[in-house]
Amino acid sequence: MTEPRLDFVQCLDPQGLHRMAYWEWGDPANPKVLVCVHGLSRQGRDFDSLAKALRDEYRVVCPDVVGRGRSDWLGDPMGYQIPTYVADMVTLLARLNARTLDWVGTSMGGLIGLGLASLPGSPVRRLVLNDVGPTIEPQALARIGTYIGQVRRFETLDEAADYMWSISQGFGPHTREQWLALTRPMLKPLADEQGSGFVPHYDPRIAVPFQAMDPGAGKALEALLWERYEAVKARTLVIRGAESDLLSRATVQEMARRGPKAQVHEFPGVGHAPTLVAPEQIAVVREFLTAP
Repeated sequence: MTEPRLDFVQCLDPQGLHRMAYWEWGDPANPKVLVCVHGLSRQGRDFDSLAKALRDEYRVVCPDVVGRGRSDWLGDPMGYQIPTYVADMVTLLARLNARTLDWVGTSMGGLIGLGLASLPGSPVRRLVLNDVGPTIEPQALARIGTYIGQVRRFETLDEAADYMWSISQGFGPHTREQWLALTRPMLKPLADEQGSGFVPHYDPRIAVPFQAMDPGAGKALEALLWERYEAVKARTLVIRGAESDLLSRATVQEMARRGPKAQVHEFPGVGHAPTLVAPEQIAVVREFLTAP
């Protein structure tokens, strides 16, 4: 199978129901499930390379978090926050009926996994946090704030790829082919009456709660995330890009000391965040997830 299966699950929100899309690789009857969740403005196809490498071991499920990719957009943009996303994932896990569950989360996807893994009775057995932790550096938030939620239109795939590369230098070295593969699912073709070209495949209003956060709320969130991290029972791996502006080395050292006492792996020449496309990055994740 060279392409994943696309399916949807209905999730509850204060305004009613919304559909969350998810991409699935591997044997649908495999009781071992790996859920891979993307970053703030990305979507589930980011994990195609990792999923292809792990589909022999797992049923790999890569959701489009609500507001992104093929998933619905919320009526109230203030719903674009971690509690909503965790609740949606609980609904997804009920659909999957997973008896063994592992999790790979990049940036926001890692925070969603942290929230889920910290719940009493959580099914998460192994947790990979890709360049994210309870303390998020303010300079990274400022950088993300310069582009998140902007409405952009691109005439061609190459134009879109060039722009997305300009705001994604932290992803580290990629071939043009790799970068185009990461860019294509990020785009939605315009309808005929709108003209030609593409727009980003996410609701620009995902920026609303991001931009509404003040320093006081940020400190309260950090304290809550450390509390949740301390509650995690799953075996945990923290991946860090050595040049990351979001996850500091000091935070990683604390994560290795506290809570689940995470294993740590740092990739040189990469910032925020490793895309888990390069073979050496995939190998680290595979070794952690499949070790006895």
